[in-house]
Amino acid sequence: MNEFSLLIDGKAHAGRGAFGVINPATGQVFAQCPRADAALLDAAVAAAKAAFPSWARTPAAERARLVHALADALESRSDEFARLLTAEQGKPLGQAYYEMMASVGTLRTFADMTIEPRILRDDANGTVIEHRTPLGVVAAITPWNFPVILLMNKVGPALVAGNTMVVKPAPTTPLTTLLFGELCRDILPAGVINIICDENDLGGLLTSHPDIAKVAFTGSTATGRKVMQSAATGIKRVTLELGGNDAAIVLDDVDVQEVAGKVFHGAMLNAGQICVAVKRAYVPAALYDPFCDELARLAEAMVVDEGTRQGAEIGPVQNRAQYEKVKEFLADASANGKVIAGGEALDRPGYFIAPTIVRDLPRDARIVQEEQFGPVLPVLAYDDLDSLIDEVNASDYGLAGTVWGQDRQRALAVAMQIDSGTVWVNQHMAIDPSIPFRGSKQSGLGGELGEAGLHEYTQAHIVNMAA
Repeated sequence: MNEFSLLIDGKAHAGRGAFGVINPATGQVFAQCPRADAALLDAAVAAAKAAFPSWARTPAAERARLVHALADALESRSDEFARLLTAEQGKPLGQAYYEMMASVGTLRTFADMTIEPRILRDDANGTVIEHRTPLGVVAAITPWNFPVILLMNKVGPALVAGNTMVVKPAPTTPLTTLLFGELCRDILPAGVINIICDENDLGGLLTSHPDIAKVAFTGSTATGRKVMQSAATGIKRVTLELGGNDAAIVLDDVDVQEVAGKVFHGAMLNAGQICVAVKRAYVPAALYDPFCDELARLAEAMVVDEGTRQGAEIGPVQNRAQYEKVKEFLADASANGKVIAGGEALDRPGYFIAPTIVRDLPRDARIVQEEQFGPVLPVLAYDDLDSLIDEVNASDYGLAGTVWGQDRQRALAVAMQIDSGTVWVNQHMAIDPSIPFRGSKQSGLGGELGEAGLHEYTQAHIVNMAA
């Protein structure tokens, strides 16, 4: 296993002590992560601030070339990254490799984007030009469910736009980020990217730091509120990609077996630990029994195992705190509904939860109203579609959702009424780095991906010249 280092001003740093990183498949520490303190955080921000003027003046084509070089280096070591990702995050190796290749693609997509000035007016009265300038130092704070791709969603646009960065990964999955730092150290000018790690004790210092111009955060809505409050002290730009309680609406003309399979995998991928996972499924009363039966059959057939084992389809929940939270949801589901598959933690080392399907729940059950972020899917019946749309939209969340139906125009009409940043029709998690991704309501602020995501890392600057 590698010796891991922080990255500050282009140099490896051993940190101020270390903390253990746990493999969630065993519940045991398998590596040590260097820990930063407030002084090292200040040093990282200072390095990014010092590097910013030169990086911002670097021609856009050269910045793009270096981001492409990062993508190439990441791809060349994708197997190494994937194995480390499985060890620290728990997902099956095939899913880890997919995350790596998606990360490579995201970097390349942003490297190929350009930010061109726009002529808003050019007539006898004068010329008005809008161009975009980088913001400065960006603090990127990333979560533990997809620690690589969700970092690249920030690194790509931030660097292409001309910003420098201080990155702080989740303390339960810091190692792939530190390994990425090795690539940055070899490819980028010193100070352009700096990486620090903590035990959830430096976030407030980073988000409130006077030399941070923007905070890009992915994580829970509760933590997002704290980030927003902290960033408000300096009127910093923020991008918040937060929690969701995404609904799958099944219409009455579907093929039950086909759509149940797609809804199931939309709920269980990465052990349900996806912000846009299917968190609650609504099925017409006439299809409810066969649909639930098919979901239960799929759940019972899934192979739950350590991610490097051949045939593993679902790995463990990533950390003990989330594992205990999911067990609370299981207790609530058992008390208020009918568990027809799974329903318990597996009796083995690590943080494994059996894929669980729950039916016959009241609408106000905790598992329906809150984000479970684990391999547990509540399934509810409905009779009236218009009333269901109102029910789905009553949530405080609005990240994503899905609509399933053979009549495409009818399904589209339903999707247009769902108050979420993204609604997929007859597909799930069709995330493309060229397509903007945003949350509504308490699921986020601003957006990532696409040209809109690139613009989030810039200041629109108007030059208005008289004739």
